[in-house]
Amino acid sequence: MAIKTEDIVKLRKQTGAGMLDCKKALEEAKGDFDKALEVLRKKGAKISAKRADREASEGFIATYSHGGRIGAMVELNSETDFVAKNSDFQDFAMELAKQVAAMAPEYIAREDVPKEVVEKELKLEIENAKKEGKPEDIAKKIAEGKIEKMYGEICLLGQAYIKDDKIKVGDLLNEKIASIGENIKVGRIARFEIGRSDSC
Repeated sequence: MAIKTEDIVKLRKQTGAGMLDCKKALEEAKGDFDKALEVLRKKGAKISAKRADREASEGFIATYSHGGRIGAMVELNSETDFVAKNSDFQDFAMELAKQVAAMAPEYIAREDVPKEVVEKELKLEIENAKKEGKPEDIAKKIAEGKIEKMYGEICLLGQAYIKDDKIKVGDLLNEKIASIGENIKVGRIARFEIGRSDSC
């Protein structure tokens, strides 16, 4: 089937992937735009996994203030200074800072959540399910589902993106790695809110 040029351009604009990659994704998805997005996301995740071990010691710190009452900072790391100075990279760091300000993640990734926090929450959820009369195996499955939900709330990379809740922040990061061609990592995050002592 013939792929429309406007769809290729739209897909490139949305993902930052190359024109040829966008065309191939649309061909693979038989012209279905949403499926083509998924194809590129999966490709981005594979590229991200290949580049994960490469050192990312350069970067950019983005700061964002919302009404002077909420502030956020994000350190976004890249492999080279050339990428760190790229406006697309810096814009992405700013988007992440806005995400941190809006959604107040406590951790960057699920691996950062202390084991004792997860175990305590899991135990609590199992007990709650048992109190509702659920058998042990069902209670455990319910608790595991709640832990997954928790990761999606407290971890930046697991959160739904504030501008499109169908996409996770981690998927956006993978897309950026694929389009830029370097390993990119969120180094640190910080959030401040007037009158709150629990800001991260």
